[in-house]
Amino acid sequence: MRRHHVKFVSKKELGQGIPSVSYNLRHGGSILIDRKNPRQALPEMIKFGEYIEKNNYAAVIFPEGTRSKDGKPKPFKTKGLEILIKKVPSALVVPLTVNNSWKMLRYGKFPMGIGNHIKFTVHKPLELANFTDNTKLIAQIESTIIEAIEHST
Repeated sequence: MRRHHVKFVSKKELGQGIPSVSYNLRHGGSILIDRKNPRQALPEMIKFGEYIEKNNYAAVIFPEGTRSKDGKPKPFKTKGLEILIKKVPSALVVPLTVNNSWKMLRYGKFPMGIGNHIKFTVHKPLELANFTDNTKLIAQIESTIIEAIEHST
């Protein structure tokens, strides 16, 4: 994905304390949003969508928000995705399912879940131009991701 100049929508807490990652999030064109302050987040998302469209970059957003603690997906928070769909009409949406990431922090930060296999499933890209109803598109994205989640302990 390197050639697509990937930019992330991330919670502001990740902008501090993680060597290399935090620096890249702060200075690499990604946005850091305060999830508790929609007044800050919405204008940032609008500017971010315009930036992505103008520069033909790829945006990554995790609409589930916080990682679940048991592998069962939480309901999607769709506002950020809706804004990106509106502001980046030329986009392809590539749903991605991440399995077993919850096991990494199952016991907190120590001991870290070393030896767990995280599996990524890249689904068929969806062209925004082929959809007129964003609600149905988001529902399709959510169901595609959820159907590919492996329920193992």
